[in-house]
Amino acid sequence: MKEALQVFTEYIAKNGLKVTPQRLRIVEVFLREAGHLTTEELYERVKVVDGSVGQATVYRTMKLLCDSGIAKEVHFGDGVARYEQKYGSEHHDHLICEACGRNLEVIDEEIERLQEELAERHGFTLTSHRMYLYGVCEDCRTSKK
Repeated sequence: MKEALQVFTEYIAKNGLKVTPQRLRIVEVFLREAGHLTTEELYERVKVVDGSVGQATVYRTMKLLCDSGIAKEVHFGDGVARYEQKYGSEHHDHLICEACGRNLEVIDEEIERLQEELAERHGFTLTSHRMYLYGVCEDCRTSKK
């Protein structure tokens, strides 16, 4: 967490912005959380720790976290932006249930290898990618029977 926090504060300083206690609190809470948070969920968690933090500050800080490479915005097809940690985390893809919204982070070396081969066949050098696979989870399939 300390390394990610340092990357963030250096990014803020480099861009002529101030490292405020509210921004630091938001970053600390975000870095403690696992999974995918909306800005509203993050705001609720931050409010418990520091009631002086406003919702607009959370929105602006999440943009800074994304711009600094600490977080990335993800979309699971429901129209809601969520954020997950990017800095220091291993690349993963997502399986998303269209019935209940459950999502799983998956890592598959074979898929990664195939993507590299596909890009190479077409003369591309991959710099990043996102893969979301949509379907219906086992729990939702069995509960409908």
